[in-house]
Formats: sequence, C-alpha cells, structure tokens
Amino acid sequence: MNRYEMTITAQAGDIDELGHVNNAVWVRWIQDVATTHWRAAADAAHVDAYLWVVTRHEIDYLRGLTEGESVTARTWVGDAPKGARFDRHIEFVGADGKVHVRSRTTWAIIDRATGRPLRVPAEVAARFL
Repeated sequence: MNRYEMTITAQAGDIDELGHVNNAVWVRWIQDVATTHWRAAADAAHVDAYLWVVTRHEIDYLRGLTEGESVTARTWVGDAPKGARFDRHIEFVGADGKVHVRSRTTWAIIDRATGRPLRVPAEVAARFL
C-alpha cells in the first residue's frame, strides 16, 4: 500500500478567527493521516515494535478551507529511507481538484524497546515503497 487516501471534513473547532481551518489543525491532520496510513499498511508486529517521530515539516498553505468543507488527504512516502528517516508527502485536495495544503514531513523510526532511532528495516520500508 504505497498510497493512501482519507476524507476529512472541517468542524467548527478547526476554524480560526479568519473563518478558515487553523494552521495548527492542518499540522494535526498531517500527523493523523500519516499515522492512519502507518497503521493500515504496516505489519501489526511492526506497529507494536516501532513508532515514528517528526523531525521536520515543510508546509505550503495554498487555499483556505471553511467549516463543513471536505478535502481528500492523499499521502505517500518518498524515495528509499535514509538511515532512520523517511519523507512522507501529503496533499489535501478539494472537491474541485485543487490542492489546499501540501506538505513534506521527515519522520524518524524509533525502536519502542530501546527508545532509540534505528535504520528503517527493509521489511518496514517494503510495505510503503
């Protein structure tokens, strides 16, 4: 499962004083989409053994989203991992096909048993490439 999609609808609590989804909410949605994809595609043993932490976000806010509007979140990972890190891309696309927000986030894999980063195991990466 190298690509994943889910629909998100803006709720009243997501909206800032300008009447659009707040930037911090977009960041939360980026994390929600990434972790949902991880749980859906990864082997259950890998979900139990590893967790991911964000080391970098790059976000382009291209157009606003108002209460009740929906977007389709599309996510995929970049090229092969680099050591403990993997880049994940997400686009939030409106019903009109226009991108509202685009992000690239670098995630690092952590061994739950040791609490330390490790190289992304090939069998973990294979589920996403």
